[in-house]
Amino acid sequence: MSHKRIPKRKAAIAVGGVAALGAAAILLPNANASQDNSAGAATPKTLKATGASDLSSQIAGLLGDAFAGSYYDSATQQLVVNVISGDNNNVVVQAEKAGAKVREVQNSTAELTAAAKVLKTKATIPGTAWSVDPKTNKIQVLADSTVTGSKWDTVLSTVKSLGTSMATVKKTGGSFKTLVSGGDAIFAQTDQGGVRCSLGFNVTASDGTPAFLTAGHCGVAAKQWSDTQDGQPIATVDQAVFPGNDFSLVKYDDPATQTTSDVNVGNGQTVQITQAEDATVGTQVFRMGSTTGLHDGTVTGLDATVNFQSETDPNGVDTVNGLIQTDVCAEAGDSGGSLFTQDGGAVGLTSGGSGDCTSGGETFFQPVTAALTATGATLGDAGAGAGAGAGDTATADPSATAADPSATDGTGDQSGAVDPSATDGTGDQSGAVDPNATDGTGDATGDGTGTGADDGSSLTSNH
Repeated sequence: MSHKRIPKRKAAIAVGGVAALGAAAILLPNANASQDNSAGAATPKTLKATGASDLSSQIAGLLGDAFAGSYYDSATQQLVVNVISGDNNNVVVQAEKAGAKVREVQNSTAELTAAAKVLKTKATIPGTAWSVDPKTNKIQVLADSTVTGSKWDTVLSTVKSLGTSMATVKKTGGSFKTLVSGGDAIFAQTDQGGVRCSLGFNVTASDGTPAFLTAGHCGVAAKQWSDTQDGQPIATVDQAVFPGNDFSLVKYDDPATQTTSDVNVGNGQTVQITQAEDATVGTQVFRMGSTTGLHDGTVTGLDATVNFQSETDPNGVDTVNGLIQTDVCAEAGDSGGSLFTQDGGAVGLTSGGSGDCTSGGETFFQPVTAALTATGATLGDAGAGAGAGAGDTATADPSATAADPSATDGTGDQSGAVDPSATDGTGDQSGAVDPNATDGTGDATGDGTGTGADDGSSLTSNH
């Protein structure tokens, strides 16, 4: 079966989806320079977020068991490294010489890992989550509004057994759920109805064909995906993992599809994605999703475990491990959307969380680095250039007008978000699609006035 070739302009809807809805701080450039340690002076380096992630990985390998996590201090732009020094002050000296600010802590990585295993054994209850917080050198345990009665007592007693120096616990509003329905970026039909997700990042599969990454629970829900509500499929799931992890590799059906390696942040602006990077606690990150647009926040925990209520077994749990915890908001339809840094680092794929973009909440992300390793995919065009030459990729204009938050259809006013006359290959990346299209391909160029999709009220999903 053949499908109409997708022009480059059309394939580029992929990343980001729609213009920003009430984004907090539209991307502003960081300071460029980092300070080198001259002659081994123990002066912490001033780093961008990407540099902090790289330095953390370097120091972790250098210190071995003495390394107890790290986080990025955005106020000073320095990496803070936790060390278990004991009687060996040499590890402190090594970390300082490498350019980090060092502090000695009580709990080792091994001890925190052991505590997490206790939680897994005794407190794997739908609506619970936990992650390592290097700022407090403890495990932070969360329980959503569904964890009550004996379940809440179990969580409390388990955390208490670990000791106050090892773990903390708090209630969070709403309930932990995957965030599939309600978006307008990629569409699928199932026996239970229509589902929608957001595309994360364009990649090149290990066999050289064009593909994209999205959430695993999206790929498990449906095999074929379209860029219009009822259009012909344009991409097919190649690999999907959920639960356990939460990522999918989806290949474009037309191997000649041209893609770009950037995130559309609205108002005609894109952020070029140049590399995949591991998250660092304390780093400012941006999330783009097809329901709520662009929002920013901070990484608050790593190696998070989230226990979602199983959607196939009323008494079951869908547990996902190794996630990134943040205070960035998200809503239904944002699943699979891109989490990235303003320096162009691809960090995560939206998995799930609690709350919304009115009251806030916690959102968890599948690390991109793990997804790329598992699938064998590379960012951009086979890892070479990552979409170089795609056109204007400057950071977003802070004076640009965000979408209209008073809009009642959930899409906002994205007027002027895209230049429909662009001829440099970037095209219209607003994620606009024509719900009235009848040729199965839709109109992905849009008119610059909105998403072109309906408000999702006709779609249903169990995800």
